[in-house]
Amino acid sequence: MKNVAAVILAAGKGTRMKSQIPKVLHEVCGWPLVRHVVSQVKKMGIKKIIVVVGYRKNLVIDCLRDDKKIKFIEQRQQQGTGHALLMCEKELQNFRGDILVLPGDVFIESIDVIKKFCSYQKKHSHDMSLLTATLAAPKGYGRIIRDAQENVVAIREELDASRTEKGICEVNTSIYFFKKNMLFPTLRRLKKNRIKKEYYLTDIVSLYSNRGLAIGGYNIDDLGCVVGVNNRVHLAVIQDILKKLIIKRHQLNGVTVMDPNNTYIEMNVKIGNDTVIYPFTYIEKDVNIGMGCKIGPFCKIRCGSSVRDNSNIGSFVEIVRSRVGSKTNIKHLSYIGDTKVGDKVNIGAGTITANFDGRKKHQTKINDNAFIGSNTVLVAPVNIGRGAKTGAGAVVPKRRNIPKGKIAVGVPARVM
Repeated sequence: MKNVAAVILAAGKGTRMKSQIPKVLHEVCGWPLVRHVVSQVKKMGIKKIIVVVGYRKNLVIDCLRDDKKIKFIEQRQQQGTGHALLMCEKELQNFRGDILVLPGDVFIESIDVIKKFCSYQKKHSHDMSLLTATLAAPKGYGRIIRDAQENVVAIREELDASRTEKGICEVNTSIYFFKKNMLFPTLRRLKKNRIKKEYYLTDIVSLYSNRGLAIGGYNIDDLGCVVGVNNRVHLAVIQDILKKLIIKRHQLNGVTVMDPNNTYIEMNVKIGNDTVIYPFTYIEKDVNIGMGCKIGPFCKIRCGSSVRDNSNIGSFVEIVRSRVGSKTNIKHLSYIGDTKVGDKVNIGAGTITANFDGRKKHQTKINDNAFIGSNTVLVAPVNIGRGAKTGAGAVVPKRRNIPKGKIAVGVPARVM
């Protein structure tokens, strides 16, 4: 999207979360909330992205540091959302375009909602526009105040709302679109809220209205597609929505999920078609699974692991930071950590790759066509040669590599 800058407000603490972690860093399906917002903004084609940080700023910056396109602006004193946006004035002084403002703790189910909102603003060329929603039970949200001609004239926070205003069902989503020319001069005119002693961005609506500036209100019927997070109940609601969306996307791409209600798949997971995911499977973010695999039930594949085509990962198996080759079977009760497993390998029930020596993680390599007997313990670092075998109950000490095609048995294991 040309000539649009996005400002994501991520400086607040989020006291209702009752946490030492900034609210925007609480995770949903493996990603912090703020990363979801950044991802949606980037999908819109917006190139200039500013994230305003404050409370425990280093944690937020570290979370997004890999994205070189983001500019971080610090709000040193948390004085409200209006003050946070004002901190961006210097960064945007030479920018010629419009400004989309989003909270870093909002979940946007479909990017189409924001695209339509931006198109509405472009079409009508308001000085500012608000994304609003109509709710049957609007408790907790700022209410949209309109005049007799249905023009938006104010946002009233619930703490400040009268009994009549609390009966209004149209609410604020905290997503705004501004023309730049009037934004920062008006922000400097904001006054502190009398109760919280902060500068509310919502108060800018009244200032615009009093000056006769054009204000648009783009209404969506259901807030379910744009959900703000104030507490962990909201976090669980978003988690449920997103989990279903992720699973549906995999199903439409040719993956069979036997029991979606009891399957958990995080963000940025790739699964090939004709793979079957059995119940009570947990797949963390950034996992790659090939075609024709069988995964689960009751297994966990941890972040960054990969499983190639036509492999089976069965009951009570955990794969951690490991690569599993094609046509490999790990069917029962095994822990595979920091391991490179080749093609056509069979790993017997109860196998453990002991990757941690108390100070450091070490790697195990199991080459193609190896056969690992039941209850084998492989103490890393160790290498199992191509076509090698271990007997049931063998313990292979670190650096006692098993040569290609050989058999090792016993405790400690010796090559026969």
